[in-house]
Amino acid sequence: MTPRKPPENGPASQRPDEQRRKLWASLRTSFLTGLVVIAPIGLTLWLIWTVVTSIDGWVLPFVPTVLRPTSRLGIDIPGVGVVLFLVFAVLVGWVAKGVIGSTFLRWGEALVDRTPVIRSVYNGVKQVAETAFSQSETSFDRACLVQYPRPGLWAIGFISTRAKGEIAARLEGAGRIETVFIPTTPNPTSGFLLFIPASELIPLDMGVEDAAKLVISAGLVYPNPRDPLSPSVAARDLPR
Repeated sequence: MTPRKPPENGPASQRPDEQRRKLWASLRTSFLTGLVVIAPIGLTLWLIWTVVTSIDGWVLPFVPTVLRPTSRLGIDIPGVGVVLFLVFAVLVGWVAKGVIGSTFLRWGEALVDRTPVIRSVYNGVKQVAETAFSQSETSFDRACLVQYPRPGLWAIGFISTRAKGEIAARLEGAGRIETVFIPTTPNPTSGFLLFIPASELIPLDMGVEDAAKLVISAGLVYPNPRDPLSPSVAARDLPR
């Protein structure tokens, strides 16, 4: 008696398909896990390499050829320009704090002030640098929620400083005015500058770094609510 063949859609025919699906699912999971591990490391190394090579490209052309590593050692050493720039900045700062250095600095600034176009650029860059690197005031040390771009919609903002000068004088009747930077997603280096009354802001307990992660990830990475000292968690892992 001839044995009966199993139907084409029976268990025997489905077993290889299931194995292939499981294999592809396992490979896909491993690939995504590898990307999660490689992407932060790769992007960090790429960013460091880009910054180092950029500074080397700016600084090394001003170094005499006989003093460059390629001439003396025959090899190209990345980061030499960064070291030379740091040493040069320290020396300039040390000289500028002295009597002779401050005299030359005032003389140079007076010369720049008489140059129409260069004067505007120099003064603007100087004010930004003094504000960014000032040790007497804190900048971007608080994250907050602000209704933007219309009431009922909320965005994350960073409080840079209290409004001053003409802005504060013109808005004197509105109470304390804060200068708030609203970053864009996923590029937080661009955004909008708003002057908002402090009463209309909702301060956040999360730090600026956690708030920046939230903005960059488009809401996918939140601060860890269980242990603030632990790494951030994905939105799907938060308690509902």
